[in-house]
Amino acid sequence: MAYSRDIRIEFNHCDPAGIVFYPRYFEMTNSVVENYFRDVLDYPFERISMAEGRGVPTVHIECDFRAPSELGEVVTFTLEVVRVGRASVQFRITARRGGETRLTATLTLVWVNAKGRAESWPPAIRKGLEAARGKRIEEKAT
Repeated sequence: MAYSRDIRIEFNHCDPAGIVFYPRYFEMTNSVVENYFRDVLDYPFERISMAEGRGVPTVHIECDFRAPSELGEVVTFTLEVVRVGRASVQFRITARRGGETRLTATLTLVWVNAKGRAESWPPAIRKGLEAARGKRIEEKAT
């Protein structure tokens, strides 16, 4: 299931040349993941971390920067569930403006307890992640 979110490139994302400073893309991909948990899985990060004392840290990321994004542009980030493990999930995120790919990233996240140890996904999250693999959903407006 693909989840899409538009992000406007703001001044705080950019270097002095007016293009996205590459670490800011990681903040944007994290925002897409966080909103996916809220909008699609109905399991927001505040529930995970504050109410349940758990976490979903990113443990691996691979990223290709294909073209620059500039101040004021709106870039569409699309998240797809690639693989669901016992305690991990792999997402693919693609950022595009029009037909041009700006970024592709593969992220692996792990469900951890308060001590930072991996645990099996809660049933509600696992069900949502497994249902999402290979399916499309309507784009969420933000």
